Amino acid sequence: MTKPLGFEKPLGMRDYLPDLLAKQRFVEEKLNTCMKRWGYQEILTPTLEYYDTVGDASATLDNKLFKLLDRQGRTLVLRPDVTAPIARVASSLLKDEPRPLRLMYNTNVFRAQQNEAGRNAEFIQSGVELIGDATVEADAEVIALAVASLQAAGLTNFKIAIGHVDFMEGLLEETVDSEDQREKLKERLHTSDYVGFRQDVEALSIAEDQKARLHGILKLRGGVEKLADAEALTINGRARKAVRNLQQLWGALQAYEVTEHILFDLNLLSSMNYYTGILFEGYAANQGWPVCGGGRYDQLLSRFGVDNPSTGFAIKMDRLLQSSELEAPQEQRKIYIRYDQECRTEAIQKATDLRQDSIVIIGTQAPTEHYDAIIDLRGGETYV
Repeated sequence: MTKPLGFEKPLGMRDYLPDLLAKQRFVEEKLNTCMKRWGYQEILTPTLEYYDTVGDASATLDNKLFKLLDRQGRTLVLRPDVTAPIARVASSLLKDEPRPLRLMYNTNVFRAQQNEAGRNAEFIQSGVELIGDATVEADAEVIALAVASLQAAGLTNFKIAIGHVDFMEGLLEETVDSEDQREKLKERLHTSDYVGFRQDVEALSIAEDQKARLHGILKLRGGVEKLADAEALTINGRARKAVRNLQQLWGALQAYEVTEHILFDLNLLSSMNYYTGILFEGYAANQGWPVCGGGRYDQLLSRFGVDNPSTGFAIKMDRLLQSSELEAPQEQRKIYIRYDQECRTEAIQKATDLRQDSIVIIGTQAPTEHYDAIIDLRGGETYV
């Protein structure tokens, strides 16, 4: 007999209890204020989208999508990310708006999990999209805004690691002929399997100097000086152009005065396959997983019929809350009014008056928690 589902939740779903939710709302408010002051306008897209449009355009793996059928038999998905839905809106309802578009969001996304393993199937993302600007200035603005957003959310000790899709793609094209072998090497780097990467490089049938170039990739994480090391590994091609792009980005980030939070990681790869250029991840000091991630996606909107080079980032709220030192303020007084049937009307009226600037709870029992003031109407007493 199947066990009745009394208190269980669907796999990967969670409950937000009052204290945690209060902190989340407070942090969301800080993020929204920061992003709006940079000129970004809030947008909200539907929870349900068509699989053939947003579901297909999303970089989320198909087995991670929550799928449903509508009454017409069309396949729907629960929103797996926010970038693809915003790309749909920018290419349709906002197609005639002046570019660049600056849009921000704070909403939930859904990705199915095969087992619990501490991973949420529903989680909150807060982020921005800068649509219609192909310049390095746009990349710098988005990264600087990511820094400002994390600071507004209460993080002080964090780093933004920056890489470039074309560096890795270009260098592998220069050294490894087999596409299958290139994909295998990228997977090793994406999963941080550096031992496996070295073993796979040694097993390649290529010249020793080419192997040395590939081994050199693993040393390209650190300060701006790593860009010179990266350039030395390249020839005049796709990879070198990517390094020059990163050098230009560094100059722009210096102007924003955020370089103390910046490091370069030329090993950086993303599971989101729509990224086309600069990409980045933000790491808090006490987190082993990135609290935010983003980058340039110049071809995504063309899937909806509009050629708009774009860039953006998303903050993972659950990870941010674990690192943020902010606490929701308790600015209003908290008052308890105790009453009995004879003074019920008086208690309700008094509570209504006091709720103009205080939190007021009424009850017939003695209070069981701390209050700034307690009013006992049964005896006409007020005490703190």
